[in-house]
Amino acid sequence: MFAKILVANRGEIALRIFRTLRELGIGAVAVYSDADRTALHVAYADEAHALGGSTAAESYLVVAKLLEAAERSGAEAIHPGYGFLAENAGFAAAVESAGLVWIGPPPAAIELMGSKTRARQAMQAAGVPIVPGTTDPVGSAEEVIALGEEIGYPLLIKAAAGGGGKGMKVVTSAAEAAQAFESAQREGRSYFADSSVYVERYLEDPRHVEVQVLADSHGNVIHLGERDCTIQRRHQKLVEETPSPAVTPELRDRIGRIAVDAARAAGYRSAGTIEGLLSPEGDYFFMEMNTRIQVEHTVTEEVTGLDLIREQVLIAAGEPLSLRQEDLVLRGHAIECRINAEDPSNGFLPSPGRITSYREPAGPGVRVDSGVTAGSEISGLYDPMIAKLIVRDTDREAARRRMLRALAEFEIGGVKSLLGFHRALLSHPCFIDGETCNGLVESEELAQRAEQFSHQATTVAGASDGSLSAQATGLKTTVAEVDGRRVEVKVLVPEPGYRDLARRRRERAAARGGEAGSSAVVSPMQGTVLEVKVADGDVVELGQVICIVEAMKMENEVTAHRAGTIAELAVAAGQPITTGQTICVIDAGV
Repeated sequence: MFAKILVANRGEIALRIFRTLRELGIGAVAVYSDADRTALHVAYADEAHALGGSTAAESYLVVAKLLEAAERSGAEAIHPGYGFLAENAGFAAAVESAGLVWIGPPPAAIELMGSKTRARQAMQAAGVPIVPGTTDPVGSAEEVIALGEEIGYPLLIKAAAGGGGKGMKVVTSAAEAAQAFESAQREGRSYFADSSVYVERYLEDPRHVEVQVLADSHGNVIHLGERDCTIQRRHQKLVEETPSPAVTPELRDRIGRIAVDAARAAGYRSAGTIEGLLSPEGDYFFMEMNTRIQVEHTVTEEVTGLDLIREQVLIAAGEPLSLRQEDLVLRGHAIECRINAEDPSNGFLPSPGRITSYREPAGPGVRVDSGVTAGSEISGLYDPMIAKLIVRDTDREAARRRMLRALAEFEIGGVKSLLGFHRALLSHPCFIDGETCNGLVESEELAQRAEQFSHQATTVAGASDGSLSAQATGLKTTVAEVDGRRVEVKVLVPEPGYRDLARRRRERAAARGGEAGSSAVVSPMQGTVLEVKVADGDVVELGQVICIVEAMKMENEVTAHRAGTIAELAVAAGQPITTGQTICVIDAGV
């Protein structure tokens, strides 16, 4: 067994891996960027090594720095976690060339499945059903339009090297092809250093059903059941559960065999996930393979009793799988909610900032995987995940109720989060009935429900005088006894004078802006300008895209709030931008 393993990652997944390493008696080596000096994963590890740089491109994505840290620490193996370089075949090969063990699949399998077009070709050759579309990259928007005329709309343009919902654009008509093609190429180039894209038929209201597989170096391949990841926003998963409410035992066996065949066709080893789409008619199509541990591996662990990180480490050490397919038993139902720093009432805009209060739920069947605590900074440099909340119970309805209880107990202050959103979603009839909830996630209805739940979730923190301060509602709650019965009395807390002063200053500043204040287009978030779509003097319509801002690994379109002429354009591609910064002015006169 290994004496030391370096985890080439940060935050929640680094801590998750460290915990298993500690149970196995293996030394845990952390790496960190300048922005993560005080992060929890750094403090938890047995030793930590600085990478330098603040952004991912300057730290966690620099192969030479990671290998140097491994050599300096004496680590014998590297676990990549998920994201960053986890599915980078070049990094995996470099690790092995350095004489270290790569805790993951062979570089050749990563390379094959990393190219979605090659993967589709390989799966088609192995008899694995794939979504209708191209198996070669498309080179222009005109090719997309031609395919639309051939197989019909809607279509889905996907980055050939993509994953995690990046580089995916839906096209419902020929008029949308050019912009969607351009955007998918840009995201592919930005996130995966590969701008090539391919096209699939966009299936209407399918379920996103994936299958967890394990494969060792002795020729054994098994599946661990399916996960339903249908609840998504912009192709980013929000809620995952197992088993799927739409999968019967017979269907589970069928898609499990498809997943095992796909893994064998890829020459796979380690833990991996076959992602697929389940149509309303019951047809199952291979979509892609994620050659790493998944964010949602937790729900599979809860129903199988397996530690998938342990399985990865043992497989990398040359051990055979710890169980056979016939030994697999799924017990109960598990649900995971991703708690991101996003504002669902404002289009899910990222909400970076400092966590001022933090309290995790507890009790039977409740698990929280996180990398933060009170005082932690949710940086705009990385993804917006705060924590993963996982529950397990005897069946789906019991697990749903347990999740609602745990969500109500979870306290996160200082940043916007998805706690209220998840409470609204899991209490909605469509989720209760196990439906796909198509169109609900980003609806105004759910945004309003989420806002109501957020107001109900009073942020309760201990105060020095023993009372409770409900900061989120402006109330002070104190405990009293009335006729021998303990009661909580809520009293409105007067607003501090400095807040009124700050508000009046903002109002005066807005008044000085006059007409310009209402005509200015400002950035709703902190991030980086990826592309500017207009120039000074251009005439724009209401809703036209002005620029695209990347924030916390997501692209966001900033649009014109009225028709007019662009003036005083103040941003350029590649430029950092802050919340409230003026992008341009739109003069009403055309």
